[in-house]
Order: sequence, then structure tokens, then C-alpha cells
Amino acid sequence: MNETFDHIVIGGGSAGSVATSRLVEDGGGRVLLLEAGHHHRHPLLDMPPGVFKLLKNGSKFFKTHLSEPQAHLDGRRSEIPQGNVLGGGSSVNGQAYVRGRPSDYDDWNDVLRGNNDAIGWGWDDVLPHFKRLEGNQKFNDDLHGADGKLTVSDPGYIDDIARWFVQALQAQGEPFNPDFNGVSQRGAGFFQFTYNKGQRVSAAYAFLDPLKDNPNLTIRLEAEVQRIIIENNRAVGVVYRDKTGLHEVRCQGEVILSAGAFITPKILMLSGIGPADHLAEHGIEVVADLPGVGQNLKDHPDVSVVARANGPYGYYGQDRGWNMLRNGLEFKLFRRGRITTTGLEAACFVNPTNPEAPPTHEAYCIPVMYLDDDWLKRIGDGHGMSIQMVLLKPDSTGEVRLASADPSAMPLISPNFLKEQSDMDAMIAGLRYFRQTMDTQPLASRIKEVVAPLDMSDAGLAAHCRKVVKTNYHPVGTARMGADGDDMAVLDARMRVRTIQGLRVCDMSAVPDIPAGNTNAPAMVLGDRCADLVLGVL
Repeated sequence: MNETFDHIVIGGGSAGSVATSRLVEDGGGRVLLLEAGHHHRHPLLDMPPGVFKLLKNGSKFFKTHLSEPQAHLDGRRSEIPQGNVLGGGSSVNGQAYVRGRPSDYDDWNDVLRGNNDAIGWGWDDVLPHFKRLEGNQKFNDDLHGADGKLTVSDPGYIDDIARWFVQALQAQGEPFNPDFNGVSQRGAGFFQFTYNKGQRVSAAYAFLDPLKDNPNLTIRLEAEVQRIIIENNRAVGVVYRDKTGLHEVRCQGEVILSAGAFITPKILMLSGIGPADHLAEHGIEVVADLPGVGQNLKDHPDVSVVARANGPYGYYGQDRGWNMLRNGLEFKLFRRGRITTTGLEAACFVNPTNPEAPPTHEAYCIPVMYLDDDWLKRIGDGHGMSIQMVLLKPDSTGEVRLASADPSAMPLISPNFLKEQSDMDAMIAGLRYFRQTMDTQPLASRIKEVVAPLDMSDAGLAAHCRKVVKTNYHPVGTARMGADGDDMAVLDARMRVRTIQGLRVCDMSAVPDIPAGNTNAPAMVLGDRCADLVLGVL
């Protein structure tokens, strides 16, 4: 006999965890959460820098997608890791707490006004959600909350290279910014992070763990959803596979799809919801012809400037031998030291070509030479630093398609990083700006040599971009909200899949455009708003 719940949530990432928590706690409903990945409790996930060791060595906590060959990048294929764990990206990310800027949400609001029963998506509408979720350890004011479940705190350790980076940017004319989520995004400063005294605070820890004894919540891990059951244009259940076989579960309320910007469109298409011609190619019966499913993919393209240091600065060698033992002991005994940081303490938001205009670039200071293994084999590793730079509002747009009708097949992904010339031009301008940062005191006197890029001509910088551009792990937009009459809008402003009742999308695939910052915090707000919509609060 098939099981029945009040609601089914597909995907226990940042948004899905928050939505699940709210539906159980505030709605009192019986909720089934299906997560394709693994449990979130693991020592290397819990400590801030541990996840990078897992990512480098390969881990069950990641599912790595391989993009389609990108002709404009000389045929390169990009690896795009995504969390394969309860908590999703919040369990494996760098933990920076960044919301984007108010204009991001006001722009969404403008797009969504053309809905018959639209709700507000402007900054004034989403700010109360940010504040409600946030348990900030430093700020408590009109922009921040101190009582929420998501702990947000200052870095537990700041490396000297990070300090020199912030000071060099000030010497270039950028203001010091004490809060990237404050009144202005512009400037250089230090991130706040979703951790507490060296312990990662993922969405799973913050929102699901407190409900572990609640009989209304059922969590099933390693449960891969194959399709949503649609009957009479209504979502009524889900078919999923786990180690024991194939299962069908049903719900009396709503199905909430929160599997991420790659898997959400895949599940929609496997369920017959998507571009009719593409579904027909794979022999999938069309339930709803929604051509926008899988389109509008955006991500923050990422390119680095890398330098070798002239002294023992940064984090090189801190994860091995005596250094590792000392750092581990310091963390164990006193909850302090290098293990209390992800290594991404310092950052900036700048506009290299028009400093007074809204920032076009976000950059992280990484106190190691952050290059792939092939680069390091050529130049040799050692003490150094990287300035990892992303475009905040790229023009290039990609897509997600089905490889086949087989639910176990990975989707086909074309991120199209830097395909538009405007993005390449902006990235080149950013490389020149941050190359200058390396030559600015107090950084300059600690740099032995810049190892990449070497050729500073336009052609040389473009070639560098084509060789190294990668994801910044912020894919969005592949099942976006839009106005009534927009043929490419998959969802209405209430996150409902068009033409299908009882089905909402609740993750970053739902947003009309990419925010100017990291995506973990906005994803949690989507989960909170989705729960309000299901519960009738909005």
C-alpha cells in the first residue's frame, strides 16, 4: 500500500531544509523529505576547511557534473561539483553569508508584477525573511536578525595575506566595508560565515536537526526521485528509488521541488513538464509544454590571478605534518586557530571601470596558490595567494537538457561561461584591476612573482580566461518565475509550476536572475517564502 503524507519535499538543500522545517513546525503537517545524497554529519564537513580536502580528493558528498564541450572555450569541458548531502550546498560550501544587494530583489519584483495574483518580491518583501532566519553574532539592527536559527559570525581566524589584501584594495581607493550585507555592498572587508566557533552551521544542522524527534517529519536519504506523479494536471505524489528498490509515495497537499538548478529541471522534464519537442526526442509524454524548463541557466564565472609569495605566508602546508597536528590540537583544546576558518576570510565588491557605480565583480582572497593540478605540476606549488574573481551579473546564459529518459543519467549542462563578449571584456578588466592589487602595498612586498596570468595583453588575458574559467558554484534560473504571458516563465510569482496544481519549485532555479553575491542565503529565503505560500501566510 502506498504511503501518504501531507506534503512531499524533493531535495534537502538550503531551501528544502527551511521549507521542510516551517511546514512541520508551523504547519503541523506530516512531511516527507526525500534527499538523494548522504547524511550531513562528518568531521571534515563540520570543520570549516575540511570540505576542501574532500573536494580535492573526491567524495560521496559531491556529485560532479561534466559540462558539454564549450566551443567558445576551445572545446573545454568544465567540472561542476554540487552537494550530494543533506543540507545541499550549505553542507559543502565556503560558508560565506552574502545576500546580494537590494536592487537584485527589486528587479525580480519588476519582472513579476505581471502576475494576476502576484506577491511582492522586492527588497522590503524579502528582508523580513533574511532577518527571521539569521542569528547574527555581531549585528542586530534594521538589516540583521539575532534570534534566528542560522548562526552567522565573524571568521575565527584571519591570515595576514587576507589583511594585506584588504589594505591593498584600500590603497587602490576602495573603502573598508564592515558589512557586505549592510547599507552598501561596495568595498573591501571580511566575510561573515555560517558557522559557530568553528562548527559549520548548515541548513541541515540549523533547521532539520532540531526536528529529529518530531514524528511529523520523515527524512529518507539516498532517495533519488525519478518523476513526479501528475494526475488530472495535479501533482499527487512521487516515484523514487533507494537501495531497496522503487517506491511510490503520495501526498494530500503539495509537492515541493527543491533539487537544485541542475536536477530540478531534470525531474520536471522526466515528469513530462518542459519543452514539448525536447521531451518528444526522448519519448516522454508531454504533460505541460513549458519551453523555459532548463533554460536561463546563469552562474558566476570564476577566474583567478595567482602569485607566489616570497616568504612563509598563507595556508600552504598547514594541512600536513606537524602543522596539521598543531592546528588540530589548538582547535580541539581551545576552539581557535586556522581550523576555525574556511580560508576565504577577505573579499571585495568592486567596479574596476566605474568605481562609483554598482559593483560588477566580487573577489575572494585565498592565501594559497589556487590552481588545478596541471598548473601546479608546471609551476610547482609553495607559499602564495590567489585572487579569485567572479562577475556578479553575467550576460551569458546556458541551459540544462536531458541526456535520455533514463532517470539515472546525468543531465546535459552547457553553462556558456564568458560566451558573450561583454562578459569576456568585463573579466579582462577585472584581471587587470586585481593584477594591480598584487603590485600594491602592503601586498607587493610579499609577492615574489605572479604565476598566472603572465601575458597581460587583451589576447593573453582572454586566452587565460578560456583556459581557467570555472563555476563559482552558484547556478540559478533554470525553472524561473516570470510574468503571465511570458512563454519562458516556468513558475508564477507564487512559485507554482504553470498549468500544474499542487507543485511548486523552491530553490535557486526559481529566480528570474542571478543575485549579485553568493546564493546560500537567498536560497534559504526562498524556502521560507515557499512555506509561507503553502501555509497561506502570503
